[in-house]
Amino acid sequence: MKRLFLRILLVPLAVTGVLLTLTGRRVFGQDASQGAKQDMKDAGHSTKNAAKHTGRATKKATKRGVNKSARAVNKGSRKVQRKTEPQP
Repeated sequence: MKRLFLRILLVPLAVTGVLLTLTGRRVFGQDASQGAKQDMKDAGHSTKNAAKHTGRATKKATKRGVNKSARAVNKGSRKVQRKTEPQP
């Protein structure tokens, strides 16, 4: 009798409790945030940080590309210089 009671009543209650815990406060129509104004502020901060990150990445990639091409030019000029020097 006790096992039947556990299966019928307690198992669904336990499952419901776990689901309510996982879904949080949204089940009851309450949102954890402060409201639309705070959401807009958070979005603005996120956009600012993304722009900073993109700018830094662009700067790094540009600098790397310039340095790589400068090394290639030096390498090519050394090759030309070696080939144009008189052979002893």
